[in-house]
Amino acid sequence: MPGMNEALEKPPHQEHLDAKGLNCPLPVLKAKVALNKMQSGEVLYVEATDPHATIDFEAYCARTGHEIVKLIESPEVIEIFVKRAENPKKI
Repeated sequence: MPGMNEALEKPPHQEHLDAKGLNCPLPVLKAKVALNKMQSGEVLYVEATDPHATIDFEAYCARTGHEIVKLIESPEVIEIFVKRAENPKKI
């Protein structure tokens, strides 16, 4: 069935951040540090369990110019793929 495996496919990524068990604002702060060390266009894969992570990452990316490439939510973990902006805005 077309599209069935699409939801399960994870984009290629260069870095991985395990933010499981951390509460707001730590997942975003740790992602900010990781993204600052990456090259533009590279993708950071974040695993988080904080129920606010989706909203926090969407707001962070909207303010900085980074792009959420894919977001996968499940009851156990939220997986966020963030593509680093070429010239991210400082916040």
